[in-house]
Amino acid sequence: MIVVTGGSGYVGSHIIRRLANAGREVRALVRDRRRAEREARLNGLSVDWVEADVTRPDSLSEAFSGATIVIHTVAIAIERPGRTYERINVEGTANVLSAAKSAGARRFINMSQLGAQPNLPYRFLASKGKAQEWVAESGLEWTAFRPSVIWGPEDEFANTFARLAQLTPLIFPIVGDGQSKFEPVWIEDVVTCVEKALDDKSTFKREFELGGPEVLTLEQIERRTLSALRARRAFVRFPIPLIRVVVTLMERLLPAPPVTRSLLEQLAVDNVTSKNEISLFVDKPRPFTSENIATYVRRFSVGRTIRQFMGS
Repeated sequence: MIVVTGGSGYVGSHIIRRLANAGREVRALVRDRRRAEREARLNGLSVDWVEADVTRPDSLSEAFSGATIVIHTVAIAIERPGRTYERINVEGTANVLSAAKSAGARRFINMSQLGAQPNLPYRFLASKGKAQEWVAESGLEWTAFRPSVIWGPEDEFANTFARLAQLTPLIFPIVGDGQSKFEPVWIEDVVTCVEKALDDKSTFKREFELGGPEVLTLEQIERRTLSALRARRAFVRFPIPLIRVVVTLMERLLPAPPVTRSLLEQLAVDNVTSKNEISLFVDKPRPFTSENIATYVRRFSVGRTIRQFMGS
């Protein structure tokens, strides 16, 4: 039995779909089953559903009963009241590891983050680094993947820019100098890496950095996304100090802001691999192009965008 935490999330649901379609026995750990069913990412799949919360160890015993492999994808990039990086990303990972070992599982795959290090001053990246430390010290047969930013259907990457486009009919902001670097990697390529590593002993106790076939600046990413939307905008550079003021106001006024100061800080760290190891698993990684983005990027209405930012 393969247990996938964050089963109804973006990465988790794509992993489950691939494994279920391949005939693997899969159990999806979800925090809120009714919400997961409304989101419909797992609907129609032959999988076992278990409602559990990684912050509540007492809820995990049933979820991991009979597990032989655990794929851990739960993490948050934006904090909410009561759901901090430390509580979800760090303590949640420790709880999952404990439950997996108690259930007798030996194989553990952790979805980490490119650039994550426990001693960084950036809290999100530090939390993911601390979580990976727990994994590496677990004694399990673990593998960790460190992807750059992940793109694909239902992502919160290109679609975030698509939402902003609805609120900026004339100009579109380029954050800072627009030269922060990323190596966008397609969701299905990440899933292929996970699937191929499941039973591959050569991947045990190793970390793999995953990037796409191109290194792109933030400005290039923004321009390609708006091109996919066929949205004409004048691109205007906004200095980081000004953006920080705007983001601070959004954090105070919006229940679900599209970006936070913590995420903004990460632009100081280029999100590119030191050694892109995706070729060990994928022959031809899919590039982040306007043509590829156009197949899924959504044209949000102004009203829907505002409702989402308001937490509705």
